[in-house]
Amino acid sequence: MSDRVPTAGLRTAGRAARRLARTTARRFGTELEVIRSREGRADFALFHDFAPSPSGGGHQFLRALTRELATRGVTVELNRVSAGTPACLFNSFNFDFRRLRRFAGRGARMVHRVDGPIGVYRGFDDGTDDLIAELNAELADATILQSRFSLEKHVELGFALREPVVIPNAVDPAIFHPPTGREPLEGRRVRVIATSWSDNPRKGGATLGWLDRSLDHGRFELTFAGRAPATFEHVRVVGPLDSEALAALMRTQDAYLALSYDDPCSNALLEALACGLPAAYRQSGGHPELVGEAGLPFTEDDELGEVLERLVGELDERRAAISVRSISSVAERYLDVLGLRGAT
Repeated sequence: MSDRVPTAGLRTAGRAARRLARTTARRFGTELEVIRSREGRADFALFHDFAPSPSGGGHQFLRALTRELATRGVTVELNRVSAGTPACLFNSFNFDFRRLRRFAGRGARMVHRVDGPIGVYRGFDDGTDDLIAELNAELADATILQSRFSLEKHVELGFALREPVVIPNAVDPAIFHPPTGREPLEGRRVRVIATSWSDNPRKGGATLGWLDRSLDHGRFELTFAGRAPATFEHVRVVGPLDSEALAALMRTQDAYLALSYDDPCSNALLEALACGLPAAYRQSGGHPELVGEAGLPFTEDDELGEVLERLVGELDERRAAISVRSISSVAERYLDVLGLRGAT
């Protein structure tokens, strides 16, 4: 009988050891930060694990928000709450829960920015919404949601969030803004773009496939920027782009397609509107709240040809109706909820 440990067992033991080492290092780092932050102060703390660009809408919005606040002299510390820091904003579930709990007893006003419901726009329930609700009940003094849809859907599902207020997202106007001029439509195809960082099927991949098969490609040039859910014959795919490159591309387009289901506050849609693109949008989630009269809705894929034709016919009118909230006004509302209006 061999006394050698099977290879699979060694791999399992190795993974367990690495997880333990990471957990131990993370906890040690937290305790070290607790000691270091016994003195000191920032205007507020932000708990969020940023991903490098290109990345999803939450990362993009929080970057825009912190940049705007920095221009006002508002100081932000990341993933810690110093003893003198009066407020803390923690984002959905995108941070170390244990670390937040370790810092939460210092008397800061705790504001929870809540997305989703996660299970609704992902299309499956893995318990994340329950975890968010548990943390909200335990720590939050107030809750920021990004749309009326998000608030009402949480209520419908039985999630009682602390002192909820709706504040939609906004984008960085230094990056996302209309072009100085536009190429006339005459003599060329109408340029339509859809974007998504995520390749979750609920972002509308099946509709892209339908458009690839069914849209009049002699009339429309359709571009997709992001993680392509499939290969296409006619749809031009450019892959994920950082914010500057994406904004530059959108300024060459004529209209935007918002294809996702139950998206509470699509940053991709906000970026397109800010670049001056009227939208054909799925009648779902927070899309109607964001678009208003600056676009046209659809419910079924086979409506899209007619909707796009009507949108092209009303392009100037719909473009003139675009109204996006400024990052400045959104920052003001965040400061109000954080109790920091006097910080600027």
